[in-house]
Amino acid sequence: MDFYGFYTGKIFDAYEFLGAHPDKDGTTFRTFAPAASRITVIGEFNDWQEWELNKTYDGNFWECYAKGAKPGMMYKYRIYRQDGNCVEHCDPYGFGMELRPAFASIIRDLSHYKFKDSKWMQKRSVCKDKPLNIYELHFGSFKKPSEKADDWYTYVEMIDILIPYLKENDYNYIEIMPLSEHPCDESWGYQNTGFFSPTARYGTAEELMKFIDACHKNDIGVIMDFVPVHFAVDSYGLAKYDGTHLYEYPHSAVGESEWGSYNFIHSRREVRCFLQSAADYWLTEFHFDGLRMDAVSRLIYWQGDPARGINGDTLEFLKNMNRGLKARHPSALLIAEDSTVYPGVTRPVDEGGLGFDYKWDLGWMHDTLEFCQTQPDLRPRDHGKLLWSMHYFGNEHYLLPLSHDEVVHGKAAIVQKMWGADECDKYAQARVMYLYMFTHPGKKLNFMGNELGQLYEWSEAGTLDWALAERPFHRFFHSLCKTYVENSALHADYAPDNFRWAENHTDAPCVFGMERRANGETLLALCNFADSEQKFTASLPKFTVLLDSNAAEFGGTGETLAVSRKDSLCTVALPRYSAVLLKL
Repeated sequence: MDFYGFYTGKIFDAYEFLGAHPDKDGTTFRTFAPAASRITVIGEFNDWQEWELNKTYDGNFWECYAKGAKPGMMYKYRIYRQDGNCVEHCDPYGFGMELRPAFASIIRDLSHYKFKDSKWMQKRSVCKDKPLNIYELHFGSFKKPSEKADDWYTYVEMIDILIPYLKENDYNYIEIMPLSEHPCDESWGYQNTGFFSPTARYGTAEELMKFIDACHKNDIGVIMDFVPVHFAVDSYGLAKYDGTHLYEYPHSAVGESEWGSYNFIHSRREVRCFLQSAADYWLTEFHFDGLRMDAVSRLIYWQGDPARGINGDTLEFLKNMNRGLKARHPSALLIAEDSTVYPGVTRPVDEGGLGFDYKWDLGWMHDTLEFCQTQPDLRPRDHGKLLWSMHYFGNEHYLLPLSHDEVVHGKAAIVQKMWGADECDKYAQARVMYLYMFTHPGKKLNFMGNELGQLYEWSEAGTLDWALAERPFHRFFHSLCKTYVENSALHADYAPDNFRWAENHTDAPCVFGMERRANGETLLALCNFADSEQKFTASLPKFTVLLDSNAAEFGGTGETLAVSRKDSLCTVALPRYSAVLLKL
C-alpha cells in the first residue's frame, strides 16, 4: 500500500492491504488502529483464543499471520484501549460478516470467482443518449419464500426470479438499496457496519458476483446505493474503533446525524481512503455498474443545511472521490441523491463541478406529486408546478425518481396519493402522471411496486402484492416502459432541441403537451389532469397513437380519441384523466 497516499487521502485500494487476505496456508490480518494499546484476533481457526497482532510499519498498523485460517472461517478483533478496556470489533475492511445480531467477520477469497461479462463491460456506457429505465428494489422484500421475517431468497436464487421479470417489463438497470452489511433491517441498509461486506441476509460475496454476472449476461446494469455520510452506532463497528473517535467526529453537535447514526469525519485523510476504497471495491471486485450516493446534501453543507454553509472538507472529499472513480471506471454511473440547488453537481470535477453523471430531480418529484394530490378544480391555479422543472432542467443531467422514500412513513403509495376517494379515478390519474413522467426529459427511476399500482405503503418486512401483476394498471406500466425503450426521441434528454412545450390554441390549463424530437422522430404527449373532457388544438400533421392511458385494456373507459380538423388546425378531445402519446 502507498502509505503516503493513505495519509493524504489519495488511494482507492486500501482494501487490498487492510482486512483479511488468505493464501494457501493461512491468512494475513491487518488493521489500522493508531490509539490501541493491544490487539488480538480470535476466530474459528484458533478456537476463539487470542492471537496477538503486532504493531508494524509506522506503528499505526497492526498485523499477524494466522496459519490454518481459511476462507469461510469467522473472526473478530479484540481491541484494547489505553485504559485497558477491551472491545470486540468486526473488521472495518472485512469482506464478509455474520447475519445480525451476530457480528463476526468472515474470511473471503474474492479472487475465486471469475466473471464472464467482458462483452457487457466493454459496451457499457453512462446512457446519456440511451434509455435508462431503472427499477429500484429492496432485495429482501421483492419476493419472499415464506412469510417468516428472516426468510429471504439468496443472490443466486434471485437470478431466475428477478431477471426474467426485468426483461419482460423493459427495465435495463436496477438500483439495489444498500447491500453492505447492516444490523437493523428497518434501516434498509443505510446504517452500515460492514462497508466491504455483502449482507449475509442473501448469501456470500461469490453469490452476489454470480447474480451481477447473470444480470450482465441479460444486458441489465446493476447500481448499488452507497452511503458515504454516516455509519451505525453499534459498538462492534466503526464507533470508537481504537478507543478514540477514529472514523467519527468527537463532538455530538456535528458527530450525530438526524438518523441516530455517526457522521464520518471526512477531514481525516484515512477516513477518505476508507470510503473511496469501499466505493472502488464494489465497482472493481463485484462489477457493479454504478453507485447512487445517499444524502449528498450532507457532503455539501454542514449537516445538509445551506444556512450553516459549505463544509469544505466533505466537499473536497466528494470531488476527489468522484474524480478518482471516473478515472478508474469511466462507464460506471455516479448518481447523486441531492435536494439542494448547489450548482454543477453533474459537471466534471475538472470543470468546477462535483463529478456526478446524474442528479435526482427531487424538485420535479415533489411538484408533480403535490399537483396530483390537489383537487382538480384547483389544479389550474397550480399548473406551473408541472412547468417549472423545465426552467432549470438544463442546469444538470437530471434523473426523475419516484423512489422508496415516497412510499413509506405515512406518505402513502403512489396511486394512493392521487386526489379523490374513488379507486378508478386514482388509477386513471396515476396513468396520466406516469405517462407525463416517461415523456418528460430525464432518465427514469421507479421503486418496486410502483408498476403494480399498490394501494398501501411498502414495508421491508413484507413483500410486493403479486396478485396485482395481472391487473390492468400493470399492463399499462409494461406498455409504457416498452414504449419508452423503443422510441429514441425519448432518450436524447439533454440535447437542446429535443424538447418543447406544445402550444395549445384552446384554453385548457390542465392539459400539458410535450414534444420530443430526435433522429428524425417526433413524438407528442398530451396529458389531461382535469376532471372533465379537455381539448388540445394545434397545427398537427397526421399521427398514430402509440399509447392511450384511457384504453380499456389498461383499466380506462375505452373511449375512442376524438379528433377533428378545421383549416390548418387539429383538435384532439381528451377524456377526463387521460393521456396519449402520439407519433407525428
